[in-house]
Amino acid sequence: MTEQDLAGIGAIITGSSRGIGAATATLLGARGAGVVVNYRQKAPRAKKVVAGIEGAGGRAVAVGADLTEAAGAQALVDAAVENFGGLNLLVLNASGGMESGRGEDYALKLNRDAQVQMVRTAIQVMPAGSQIVFVTSHQAHFIEQTATMDAYEPVARSKRAGEDALLELIPELDAKGITLTVVSGDMIEGTITATLLERAEPGALETRREAAGKLYSVEEFAAEIAALIGRSDLPQGHTELVGGAEDFLAANG
Repeated sequence: MTEQDLAGIGAIITGSSRGIGAATATLLGARGAGVVVNYRQKAPRAKKVVAGIEGAGGRAVAVGADLTEAAGAQALVDAAVENFGGLNLLVLNASGGMESGRGEDYALKLNRDAQVQMVRTAIQVMPAGSQIVFVTSHQAHFIEQTATMDAYEPVARSKRAGEDALLELIPELDAKGITLTVVSGDMIEGTITATLLERAEPGALETRREAAGKLYSVEEFAAEIAALIGRSDLPQGHTELVGGAEDFLAANG
């Protein structure tokens, strides 16, 4: 990768006001992409990410949008077109479902329905050669074969449903010359999901850390995501397993 290999492209990273999304946005901004930094509620955090990208000479804009609403997806696409002249990259990083008070069906609404809605909205303007990246976890990717922690199971199943729904869109993506890449990682140190899981099941992270050998940091995982962006050699629907997948693979024969 050249230092500015993404110069001139417009990118959306959902859920990028903190954690993996923010770290990925920063890396892509450093490579020249114009980045739409998406947040749901925390505007100051998103603006801090934007300021960091701009301070390093990059281009970014913070856009508040609830992905579970059609208007939210459209707002992100419009921002990419208006600020950066188009949309060539969509990183589907936003996920959730362990938050309190969001309703019983929230995990499925966000992790499946909103992902499909975001893609359908984005591909209306994405040219051939564009890339969509879906970020998931081993706990979700392998949920049909390997049980996960009770507290995380509804989220895992909803994220797997989201992955399956996106894979079903491949014929539409093929017709437009757009590539889908899935990136699956183990539990990531320092993320809100890891924090909530540890609160629900004390010791869960240490157990997973021992099984995997190590858990990636937010920055390490973001670097793995960024390394897949802009690669023309990836087959359609490629799944990249990042860190600690050996025991999942062994369990699946």
